[in-house]
Order: sequence, then C-alpha cells, then structure tokens
Amino acid sequence: MEKVFSSPGTPNRSTEFTAIFNSSCRFDEEFKYILLPVSYSLVFIVGFVLNAAALWLFLKMRPWNPSTVFMFHLALSDFLYVLSLPTLIYYYANRSHWPFGVAACKAVRFLFYANLYCSILLLTCISVHRYLGICHPIKTLSLVKSRHAHLVCGVVWVVVTICLIPNLIFVTTSRRDNDTICHDTTSQGAFEEYVDYSSVVMVLLFGIPFMVIMVCYCLMARALCRPKHGLSTSQRAAASRQKSIKLIIVVLVVFAVSFVPFHITRTLYYTSRVLHMDCHFLNIVNFTYKITRPLASINSCIDPILYFLAGDHYRSKMMSVLTGKRQNTSSLTAEQPNNNQNIALTYKNSAAKESGEIQR
Repeated sequence: MEKVFSSPGTPNRSTEFTAIFNSSCRFDEEFKYILLPVSYSLVFIVGFVLNAAALWLFLKMRPWNPSTVFMFHLALSDFLYVLSLPTLIYYYANRSHWPFGVAACKAVRFLFYANLYCSILLLTCISVHRYLGICHPIKTLSLVKSRHAHLVCGVVWVVVTICLIPNLIFVTTSRRDNDTICHDTTSQGAFEEYVDYSSVVMVLLFGIPFMVIMVCYCLMARALCRPKHGLSTSQRAAASRQKSIKLIIVVLVVFAVSFVPFHITRTLYYTSRVLHMDCHFLNIVNFTYKITRPLASINSCIDPILYFLAGDHYRSKMMSVLTGKRQNTSSLTAEQPNNNQNIALTYKNSAAKESGEIQR
C-alpha cells in the first residue's frame, strides 16, 4: 500500500512515518497505536456480550416473524466480526506487526467489509419491511412470511460475498524491516485499481441501500404523521407507531455515526492519494479516515439497541430471562401480536365501520 520509513536517528518501531507514493509527504501515525487497540477492545467486549446474548435470545424466541429473521442475521454478522477483533487489537498494539500470515490478514479484512455491508443491507431489509407494515399492512401480513425473510437474508450473504471476493485478492501483506504489515487495501502498484473496485462496491452496497432507506423513512414519516380519521387509537396501534419511530431513530443513528462518516473520509483519502493532493490536506484526511475506522465498527454495539427498542417480543423475552420468569414464545405472541397484524386489524376495523356508515 504505502512505503514506510522510520524517522532518522530513532530505533525501529518508535515513531512511524508513511510516505505516499514517491513524494516527500509523510504522516505521523503514532496516534493509531493508542486509538485503535483501545477502541477495538471496547467494541470487542461490548459487541461480544450484547450480540452473543441477542443470538441466544433469538434462538429462544421461535417461531420467528420476518423482523426477527432479519435481526438474527444482523446479530450473527456482528458476532462473526467481533470475533476477528482480537487479532487487530494485537496487530496495532504491537505497532503494525502481523504474525498470523497472509490468509488470516485477508480473512480479517474480509470480515470487516462483510459485516459493514451485510449490516447496511440487513438494516435496509428491516426498514423496507417496517415500511410495508406501516404503509401496506394487509398485503404485508398476507404475503411476507418468515421463509421469505430467510431467502432474502441468504441473498444478502451471497451478494456481499461475491462483491468482496476481489477484496480477498487485493489485500496482501508486505515486509518492513523485521515487521510484517497487513494492508487494509492493497499493494502500492494496484492501488488505483483497488480504488475503482471499492468505489463500485460502495455505490452498490452503500449508496443505493442508503437511498432506499431514506425514501422508506420519508414515506413512513408521512404515514405516521397523517391524521387517522376513523381509525382505532388503541394501545396496540400506539405501541406499533412508537416502535416504528424508534426504528427510524436507531437506524439513522447507526448511519450517522458509523457508515456515512467512514465512507466519506475513505473516499476523500483514496481520492487524495490518487490525485497526489497537497501534503497538509493529505495529513488531515489520513487522520480523519483513521478515526472513522473504529467508528465503522461501533455499529456492532449499536445494533442490539435496535433489537431492544424495535424488535418484536425481544424486550419481553429479555426481561423474562433477567427476572427469572418463564415465559414461552406462544404466550409472548398472544400478549404482543405482530405489529403488521395490529395495523392490518385496525385498517380492517376502520373499513368495516366506514362501510357500515355508508349503508346507514
């Protein structure tokens, strides 16, 4: 990726500078040897506990509805990613020395992007499903089943894997004095080709899903803010609206904190390197990009909040486990019907009332 030099007159691995291509611009990246190990350690601890608990609770909640299916796969993606973090913690704490081999380097970098884009696509699926439940409840209740959600999740995993196969080829290691560097991009000679590839992947797996989410949320907001003439204002309908609002807030927070800053700074970093920008600007972009890398991992800790606030039956099941009360899935289903079913019943009741008024 880059040619790396140690500062003159200092021992190896004391203060590290990076020269971009053959220019005289050098980066002092000493900050990342504190920032990345600390941030990745926190993400690993919190993400491991929360996602392991989420997976266990989801397995206890069968049978699943479509929303639960999407959330289970999201938790699985986050859990697989946090399992790879100990190697990165060791790598950066050991000042960019990778002793685990090329295959492990490729696997760790692959898991980062696999989790990133699986999370984006699964959050898109959750948002679209909730949009259908709010704006087209009767059709959603009759047509969207759990098996369809499993099929969609399978497609998400396959699409992300296929799109990231070139990343496995690009990612490599290189020697620097007595150390081995695990690059998060590729070798210097193939960098421009890697930028072209990553730009296409970003548009397909981030840009388009993000636009879909924003359109769905605008339509949902319009439907939720619209006056409900003749509709029931029961507690169930109000709870369904509250869950939808919480879903919108949590997903937007995930994008605002994790996904959008990372993709913006990464694009600036790649573009600046390709265009050989001013050294001062390159230093600023490099610093901001390195900061947003751990932010892109924080989604593994934020996603479980989504399950708690917007997941069907998840909160009740968790509270029953924490309080030691046994509560089976059937009782939960009886107490808390599916959101889409609540909305559909409300619309049906409203239609029945309106038709009765017309007959009178």
